[in-house]
Amino acid sequence: MKAILKRELGSYFNSAVAYIVMAIFFGFAGLFFVFTCFLGNTASLSPTFNNMFIIIVFLTPLIAMKSFSEEKRQRTDQALLTSPASLFEIVMGKFLGAFILYAICCLIFFVYGLVIMLFTTPDWAVILCTTIGLLLMGGALIAIDIFVSALTESQVIAAIVGMAVGLITYMMGTIVSIIDVEWIASALTAISFTNYYSSFTYGILDPKGIVFFLSVIALFVFFTIRVFEKKRWS
Repeated sequence: MKAILKRELGSYFNSAVAYIVMAIFFGFAGLFFVFTCFLGNTASLSPTFNNMFIIIVFLTPLIAMKSFSEEKRQRTDQALLTSPASLFEIVMGKFLGAFILYAICCLIFFVYGLVIMLFTTPDWAVILCTTIGLLLMGGALIAIDIFVSALTESQVIAAIVGMAVGLITYMMGTIVSIIDVEWIASALTAISFTNYYSSFTYGILDPKGIVFFLSVIALFVFFTIRVFEKKRWS
């Protein structure tokens, strides 16, 4: 798995992908930080975190879109599948490579906390808990995006489908509010990313949210493995 992870990280930083992703993430995070904290005259990073949700929804597919679709396009997937590494190690190596790049982006919020310290005392509990929430939610989105990438040879299709899925998770609250059937609304609420993420923004490490996001990660890693198991035996 280490070899897969090293190869995946290298593919990000040896191309423009990592730098474009970080530039977009840092650019929007900085913009929201200036407008909400400095111009809004507040020491709370909560508005910045809330605004970054929609950016992350569109950014995670850009990180994960090449994971397997590029391997298929270049016809290197067969070599990967016949390597000594197990399917679990291959998929987890791909996932961790994308997740580490995303985690590096999220470190910027601790820098903002240090900037706030120059003027007042920041709420480190909220910063820490919300960053953990962002990491878990981003990990869940990346796992979904990698699964989508495993289904197609086109990075563009993988990115568009991933963004569509992410947008649905972002708008789940609105969708629930217009559904009159109670059991459907309850079911959608139970899988709403925003519901679980919101607890972290209050400085609370919600066990339900942690279990939910880790379960989504595990489920879609399993689905991705099954895609290649089927391909290996076909």
